[in-house]
Amino acid sequence: MAALARTAPTPRGPDVAFIFKKALISAIVALVLFSLMIGVRTEAGPSGQLIYWTRFGDLATMVAVVFGGSIMMELLRYWWGPVDTARIVPPGTQKALAVARRGIAPVLLVFTFLLPVIFYDQRYILDLGILVLTYVMLGWGLNVVVGLAGLLDLGYVAFYAVGAYSYALLATTFGLSFWICLPLAGILAAFFGVLLGFPVLRLRGDYLAIVTLAFGEIVRLVIINWQDLTGGPNGISGIPRPSFFGIPLTPGDDGLAAKLGIAFSPTHRIVFLFYVILALALLTNWVTIRLRGLPIGRAWEALREDEVACRALGINTTTTKLTAFATGAMFAGFAGAFFATRQGFISPESFTFQESALVLAIVVLGGMGSQLGVALAAVAMIGGFELFRGLDQYRMLVFGAAMVLLMIWRPRGLIGHRAPTVYLRHSTVISAERVEESHA
Repeated sequence: MAALARTAPTPRGPDVAFIFKKALISAIVALVLFSLMIGVRTEAGPSGQLIYWTRFGDLATMVAVVFGGSIMMELLRYWWGPVDTARIVPPGTQKALAVARRGIAPVLLVFTFLLPVIFYDQRYILDLGILVLTYVMLGWGLNVVVGLAGLLDLGYVAFYAVGAYSYALLATTFGLSFWICLPLAGILAAFFGVLLGFPVLRLRGDYLAIVTLAFGEIVRLVIINWQDLTGGPNGISGIPRPSFFGIPLTPGDDGLAAKLGIAFSPTHRIVFLFYVILALALLTNWVTIRLRGLPIGRAWEALREDEVACRALGINTTTTKLTAFATGAMFAGFAGAFFATRQGFISPESFTFQESALVLAIVVLGGMGSQLGVALAAVAMIGGFELFRGLDQYRMLVFGAAMVLLMIWRPRGLIGHRAPTVYLRHSTVISAERVEESHA
């Protein structure tokens, strides 16, 4: 019995030599990079370009920050995280965490509904809420492609731009209303998603990311250079605002306020836009959840886990990829149409690669495949930019450090969700313990 007893492994401390070696390598790399960006200054002289070495203090400070930061990151990784690794969690704690997770979504939804009522007189809060909901919708749309189907898409902003320009051109050229152009914008964006899907059917990983990135840049450059249709760098202005079942939200006698017999306020339009984007975001969430429970959603998850096994099971990977791209692009088209009607003006500067990177960061930080995690990440990222606005040029540095810490603590996102959708019945599953007992 004593020979079979297992002794608990003695905990070891952090590997100090490895930590200092890694920090030293990081400091050397930082020295080389920052020497070219900070320590070197060139000036034109009588004999040509003269190179001066300046700002040694700033250079030494940056290298020291990298050295100390590398040590701190390794220590935090050892002491604090990640928490996604297998750990023994008491049953009571597991139950409390499950209850808290189930309660976050209803509380967040109720607060979102009441936001215009609570902050009716604060235009800044309402505009920020509209912006956050827009990125929530974009994150949920990209979550279909990246989180469920496992297809890395770096050109998602292209479908966002297609939806915005589709609505702007249809509304300004043919005088169509927002509610007619909204589904048309989604359909056109889905069509472009299928166009992107065909060339990348045989691509995976980095190659897929490069092609989607190129597709996003192609769309942006076409918008810039096709001036006769898109207005080029000048964009499109005078985009019509949405109406409430054909009743405009204007101060005139035919406006909604006059018909309801209340005083007109510019806040009415902001509140209306808030509830419009909220309805679109909830529609995106509902459709995604419903599709996830259908065979196509299970095919997306199978494709994400192993494409070879997915083909071996007889799943048509071509249809699966195209539907994932088309569905995600459709939601981006809806968001783009809303963006155009909210701003009243669009230009190519609003659809750069930075937007795709921001939406992808929301999906990854929230947890790929998790609807609630994406919503929380959108609130944290968009709200975080505003929270750190007072830090001026240090805002991005602080926010980037917070993202690094989050990825160390939660490598799979705020709410990592990779659980299967379909489970076997308990009666059909034979545990290993019962097998051993039968053999005994």
